[in-house]
Amino acid sequence: MTSLAPTLEAFFTERLGRQRQASPHTIVSYRDSLRLLQVFAEQRTRVPPSRLDLADLDATLIGAFLDHLERGRNSSVRTRNVRLAAVHSLFRFAALRHPEHAALIQRVLDIPQKRYQSSDVSFLDRDEVQALLSAPDLSSRLGRRDHALLTLAIQTGLRVSEITALRRRDLTLSAGAHVTCLGKGRKHRSTPLTRRTSAVLRAWLQEIPEQPDTPVFPGPRGEALGRDAIRRLVTRHAQTAQQRCPSIQAKRPSPHTLRHTCAMDLLQAGIDLSTIALWLGHEGIQTTQIYLHADLKLKERALARTTPRATSLPSRYKASDSLLAFLKTLG
Repeated sequence: MTSLAPTLEAFFTERLGRQRQASPHTIVSYRDSLRLLQVFAEQRTRVPPSRLDLADLDATLIGAFLDHLERGRNSSVRTRNVRLAAVHSLFRFAALRHPEHAALIQRVLDIPQKRYQSSDVSFLDRDEVQALLSAPDLSSRLGRRDHALLTLAIQTGLRVSEITALRRRDLTLSAGAHVTCLGKGRKHRSTPLTRRTSAVLRAWLQEIPEQPDTPVFPGPRGEALGRDAIRRLVTRHAQTAQQRCPSIQAKRPSPHTLRHTCAMDLLQAGIDLSTIALWLGHEGIQTTQIYLHADLKLKERALARTTPRATSLPSRYKASDSLLAFLKTLG
């Protein structure tokens, strides 16, 4: 039996690190998924993770692990599928190093992704955006930081991982103001900034160190805010904003809600999907099409432009032939 530990170590250093040059976000996601799997396997097999063999992680155990995620940890189907994708990636790598386990590996790779019902895109309307931006206390430094972060997120649609990675050098607030970020797939993109967003950021940058590598949105110790901190930040200010705009409560805003809000603002302004896809850093226009389904006002405008076709009610069928009329009388 071959120990799992060397394979797992090579998976992160060779496959993800050197061969695929995976982003830090991808590595963290795979790390968390496989760590959860090893903890679960230890509880089931009573074998420490460092002594687990690849044969210990058979399809039965992986299936039980996926059920545990949904029932024991209340994970969504999306999260369950993300964890399974990490397991599949590991086993595809293991297939090259351990052909003796080909049958076991194939059974794990045959575990399918679970289908789920797509939820509607949640976004904020203009009144809700204004209430959220007014929630931070501008008399405090943290309030001004949060206000700048919310303003930037809503106007640019940056992902939360892109916001956490922002440094002073990524902002250009002179003529042609824009923000540069490294998005999914290690793709650089630049997003223009409005005058209002530029003014808010310009005022905020005066309160943080001038070094180019200074995080734009630092935490209490000067390090960049993490994903969880930004999520809590949005939730806290949304709770304050709902006192002014109660409709926010039903939408339960998250950092991704702000990204959706940016996309819907662009769509409702008449911007075509190709431009919105470039703006958001989508791989293709297919991802951006979800906003067409979410925009009820756009559908209503399309309906208003259509002309109802003249229709008549169907009439009762009448036999046109004497033979058919005779046959109908039989029986």
